[in-house]
Amino acid sequence: MTQHHTDAARLADTIIEHTGGDIVLAMPLGLGKANLTCNALYARAAADPSISLTIMTALTLEKPNPGNELERRFIKPVIDRLFGDYPELDYVTPLRRGTLPDNIKIIEFFFLAGKWLGTPAAQQNYISANYTHALGAILDRKPNVLAQIVARRETPDGARISLSCNPDLTVDLLNARDAGIISPLMIAEVNDNLPFMGGDAEYAETEIDHVLTGASWPLFAPPREPVSLTDHAIGLHIARLVPDGGTLQIGIGSIGDAVAAGLIMRHTNNADFCDAIAELEEGDLSGPRHTDTFKAGLFGASEMFVPAFLDLIEAGVLSREVDGVCLQAGFFLGPSDFYQRLRDMTDAQRARIAMRPVSYVNELYGPEEEKRRARTNARFINSGMMATLLGAVVSDGLEDGRVVSGVGGQYNFVAQAFALEGARSIIAIRATREGAKNAESNIRWSYGHTTIPRHLRDIVVTEYGVADLRGKSDAQVIAAMLAITDSRFQDELMATAKNAGKLAKDFALNERYRANTPEQLAQRLAATQAKGDLPAFPFGSDFTDVEQRLIPALGLMRAAAASPLKALRLAAGGLGTGTTEQEQAIARMGLNAPSGLRQKLYAALLRAALRQT
Repeated sequence: MTQHHTDAARLADTIIEHTGGDIVLAMPLGLGKANLTCNALYARAAADPSISLTIMTALTLEKPNPGNELERRFIKPVIDRLFGDYPELDYVTPLRRGTLPDNIKIIEFFFLAGKWLGTPAAQQNYISANYTHALGAILDRKPNVLAQIVARRETPDGARISLSCNPDLTVDLLNARDAGIISPLMIAEVNDNLPFMGGDAEYAETEIDHVLTGASWPLFAPPREPVSLTDHAIGLHIARLVPDGGTLQIGIGSIGDAVAAGLIMRHTNNADFCDAIAELEEGDLSGPRHTDTFKAGLFGASEMFVPAFLDLIEAGVLSREVDGVCLQAGFFLGPSDFYQRLRDMTDAQRARIAMRPVSYVNELYGPEEEKRRARTNARFINSGMMATLLGAVVSDGLEDGRVVSGVGGQYNFVAQAFALEGARSIIAIRATREGAKNAESNIRWSYGHTTIPRHLRDIVVTEYGVADLRGKSDAQVIAAMLAITDSRFQDELMATAKNAGKLAKDFALNERYRANTPEQLAQRLAATQAKGDLPAFPFGSDFTDVEQRLIPALGLMRAAAASPLKALRLAAGGLGTGTTEQEQAIARMGLNAPSGLRQKLYAALLRAALRQT
């Protein structure tokens, strides 16, 4: 019989009594964690070493933690505005500091990107698993408590709850409970800010053992990232690889937003899209070519329901329905307006979005024919950190063994691309990154860690073009990858390939690809940018106009800080008084009346950076 609670501490006592103090708690990835229940259990275990608490989860979310004074000046007002009274998870700080009590263990299979690189306990307890295989790792540890936030509503047939943002693994864990494989308590922490999603996410409240109500804290709502010119170029390249009537999967972040923006431009502003493709690729198209507007529309089958999917639905791009549904997804996370838009939908509108377990979305197993019928001509679009000249992809870790994020579902979708007729895997990679001193290539000859092996190479896209690698020989793959590599690194990579005997000694790269530079890219997209087709925030922003002006300027300052000489040269350009807009930005950073040499230097650096950006 379902028990109702309004006090998380008393609920924690009930859980401890039921488990005998040996607690194995499973919580969802990302947004769906039952923070109040978790914190109450953590407090009890931290105070009583006789209690054993193991927490199995993924993607622990935490408010941004600025690293220096300028970052604090910029981000603290944003944090206060966006995250408000969001209850942080109490295990985060001691885990990061290495002071977690011996009777408490945190196990994750996916990290917030880059946030746990310097935390030995997190790295040591990380489980490397595909998203679909994480279920097995959890079941092996016999969780006796499942806890997550839910939406709740009253109906004539009794109360109903929705797993809402996270049916991803919970549905299968509840199925395992019903099959007698595990015997956990199911804890539902009601949060009225969650939209009520139906389908596989909906259950009768009688399926829940304990329901905690009365504390609907603000949902974690990360702001959208700005989309750079580099990201827009990648998005445009990918948008012409997607066939009408096909299936779409995209990931979170600025590249995913760029892909969605490119698809919407193709559909609603086709002339500009075709002009942009012509300028960007100069008639040299590699891979599939699809530039017409969408008539049949696309169907979404994506592990993550990224906010841009709503924009694709509203623009008429994501319009192909299968059994009344245009999108199937396993979990969601996004900015506050995304949650509001979902809450504001009618039940009929939300019914077109099916929240399903990742065992359904990420795999072909089970009702395979049903899935094949839905996932026609699929394009599975994911991001990587690096790729090798031979087509292997590095997405989740470093060659010293440390984990940046996790495999997640990337391998699942790459495998599907080879198993489904007409499907392709597309990996998006920025051609360069900023190193300690200068730009470094993300296209490498080799690297000591691999996420997607070279025998699963398919399509790789950088801002400089498309490398269609499927079925090609090693020499052909190397040539294709060199063609999308930043030109500052092509000669060295080419020489390495030739010395290894993988490329003919007389091979010469077409001169067309010798202009792969940021300056040439900006020139190619100048006309499109002048038309207003490549905004930094194509789907809106939680940042104010002043903050949006500050973002690229602070990026320029950060790059200049790597060299004292560069910093001094930049500061010299910030003398005097700026324009009204520039001074508004300086005032927002609290540097309009600087005191002391440090603040005066910051003000000069910022004014110069604002002038340049």
